[in-house]
Amino acid sequence: MMVSFLTRAFVCILLASPCVFSQDPLPVLDFGWRFTTQKAPRADQPTTGPAKALTEDDLVFQRNARNARTDHPQDPSELTPDGRRAAIEKIEQEARTPKADDIRGFYYSARVRNDSGQTINVIFWEYSFTEIARPTNTVRRQFLCGVNLKKGNEMELSAFSSLAPSDVIDANSLSKPKEKLFDEKVQVNRIELSDGSILQRGNWKLKDVQAGVDRATSTPWGKEICRAL
Repeated sequence: MMVSFLTRAFVCILLASPCVFSQDPLPVLDFGWRFTTQKAPRADQPTTGPAKALTEDDLVFQRNARNARTDHPQDPSELTPDGRRAAIEKIEQEARTPKADDIRGFYYSARVRNDSGQTINVIFWEYSFTEIARPTNTVRRQFLCGVNLKKGNEMELSAFSSLAPSDVIDANSLSKPKEKLFDEKVQVNRIELSDGSILQRGNWKLKDVQAGVDRATSTPWGKEICRAL
């Protein structure tokens, strides 16, 4: 399969060859991370009991008139026996429903631009942290993204993870909270193009993260672009 000059250049870059090119097909323009809390989804409360009896206050004219008032009066139907019974049942249902806990974690992001000349569909990338006080402590957080990144377009790749930038940290680093803790780097490990071709870094192997890929793709994706491996 023929590939463009830029694609061949990217192969050389990924394989860490001595070739030097002026343009990276998928440059990382910016990156960062921050602590965050992912709110637990609210459970829907099913409606039980008989339907509330309709009154004159439920007519469209009366509802619109109440909505137009600036003092925000209470809906009269909530004061009826049916309305109060429904409110009590809702409180009881909420009390019986187990509450999911919020998840404390970290938000990792990187902005990239597609200079490859083709549409990119899949991106594997990583955010690496090397502790300045102890350079032997290096941690890599890897991510999988499903995208439709057209040539020339930019996109922010972002993912939530419960894993911190480092599993452990030296006590000397903690004693200097105002100083930079890590040398940080983001790199692309693998991209899958719309023509079916795959480019990946020479020292990176998909099998090493296959368990993470299986876990990340085991449930349907929502609106998120990336998931942690």
